[in-house]
Amino acid sequence: MAVKVDKEKCTGCAACKSACPVDAIEIKDGKASVSEMCVECGACISECPCGALSL
Repeated sequence: MAVKVDKEKCTGCAACKSACPVDAIEIKDGKASVSEMCVECGACISECPCGALSL
């Protein structure tokens, strides 16, 4: 299982992408997208200014 993205809240700012230690997040169509490479460390969650990410 991976971190979930609330597409309604996500603004595509990429703060989560730069926080991800395993490069499992990319921005697609202006929104964050989490791949199955996600190790559920939660680093991205605390960096998201929109509260769009959750475990």
